[in-house]
Amino acid sequence: MTSVKTDDLQRGGGGGFFSLLQRVGRAFMLPIALLPIAGLLLGIGSSLTNATMLAEYGLLGVMGPGTVPFAIFSLLSAVGSVIFDNLPLIFAMGVALGMAENEKATATLSAAIAFFVMHTTIHSLLSLTGRLEPGVMQEGTIANVVGIESLQMGVFGGIIVGLGVAALTNRFYKIRLPQVISFFGGSRFIPIISTTAYILVGAVMFFVWPYIQTGIFALGDLVLRSGYAGTLIYGFIERILIPFGLHHVFYLPFWQTGVGGSAMIDGTMIYGAQNIFFAELASPATTRFSVEACRFMSGKFPLMIFGLPGAALAMYSCARDDRKKTAGGLLLSAALTSMLTGITEPIEFTFLFVAPVLYVIHSVFAGLAYMLMHLLGVGVGMTFSGGIIDLLLFGVLQGNDKTNWVMIPVVGVFYFIVYFLLFRFLIRRRGYATPGREAEGEETRLYTRADYNDKKAGKSTSDTTAKDEHHVSRLILEGLGGKDNIAGLDCCATRLRVSVKDASLVSDARLKESGAAGVIRKGGGVQVVYGPQVSVIKSELEDFIKTV
Repeated sequence: MTSVKTDDLQRGGGGGFFSLLQRVGRAFMLPIALLPIAGLLLGIGSSLTNATMLAEYGLLGVMGPGTVPFAIFSLLSAVGSVIFDNLPLIFAMGVALGMAENEKATATLSAAIAFFVMHTTIHSLLSLTGRLEPGVMQEGTIANVVGIESLQMGVFGGIIVGLGVAALTNRFYKIRLPQVISFFGGSRFIPIISTTAYILVGAVMFFVWPYIQTGIFALGDLVLRSGYAGTLIYGFIERILIPFGLHHVFYLPFWQTGVGGSAMIDGTMIYGAQNIFFAELASPATTRFSVEACRFMSGKFPLMIFGLPGAALAMYSCARDDRKKTAGGLLLSAALTSMLTGITEPIEFTFLFVAPVLYVIHSVFAGLAYMLMHLLGVGVGMTFSGGIIDLLLFGVLQGNDKTNWVMIPVVGVFYFIVYFLLFRFLIRRRGYATPGREAEGEETRLYTRADYNDKKAGKSTSDTTAKDEHHVSRLILEGLGGKDNIAGLDCCATRLRVSVKDASLVSDARLKESGAAGVIRKGGGVQVVYGPQVSVIKSELEDFIKTV
């Protein structure tokens, strides 16, 4: 990720607490983006080397131990596992890369160094105080971290390193030292100060982290004891935070730390819902996936594969006859995206901005979906989304005895019907301007003007991209108040995330003219919704900024 470099960002950026949380959330996106490929490799590899599964399908002779396919799939499983095993280090580097506004490469290298230094410091203090001896520390508090016996900090340890190193980079990357040691100034100072700082951080963590860990365990126990009601609340909050771009910050502790529970798997204590699921996936001893872990994931499947497509069909059925064809093309594309990949924001933001009450209802149904999956004992995990790909790989392929995946389509059909009937009723009753119901003279679109124009002209997006990109970039830049008003520029899966110096200069109308489905503001933080092609829009905008 690259950023527009300004004096404001060199001081650490502006925009207040919301802007900071946005930046932290987008920094999480880089390591999170690794999870789908790691999950696919681990899922395919583990499934196709599982002796029980191979025996059930009569494939032991063809794909069992000693065969070439077994060796290949074992390799895939090992590659997937190594990514999950080293997520704390990956988060340290990814968060530093995302949060550092300058000298990103130096910050990333320094984060890796600081991570090793911090855990080595903790290991040395544990060893010197005799706390590595068996029975001295509480079970589960010591872990092997990249080959170092240290405190079990999980991805929190990586995040602590990433945020700290990014802050040091933003503060010291231009530092000037006395002439005699001037060689070590500037960017060369970053790994030096990071090493020094994280010796101290490691020493502090040695004393402080056991208390934090106790608090995490207590919070995790409280969440687990909250039962079905807690699962419902989790699902509602996860979905209602999406418009603010804070959902990654919310769900990550449940997926990756003790807040999401713990389990002993093959003699190793595993923390975090997603970590538990993938450890069980890799274990040949697993006969049933943990429902308590999957309660934080399984609820997405009825929403992504069935509920939102039902909402899309409702919007299509409410479109005027003369606009049905255009609206249908847009909504079908968005529905298929949701079903296959679990990327839902094109549909969600469509009804969010024309009728926020529909989004609130959708969030309530999200909470209910999580609760129903928990109640029905569904044990299907996921990598990043809740689409058909993850369902096939982590549900169907694993077998119903392990996952109870059959309940997903059973509940899903009910969700499809309810979403269709309820949304159609409310759209017609309240007269919401969903796609195909806009006022005369307004375009029918889902998330970009370019998509609508391409469909109208019967051309692919690639035919018009080169011609339109400068026009769109110019509109975006004008909408953001000009080049000098941009303090930070980045993107997540579907939104352009911008920190601005003066929010009053931002023009929502100009940004929507560029094809944005909506604009979200909070202080100096601005999110502009474009859909899955946002990374291309960001790159084109950055290239355009260099020319003005």
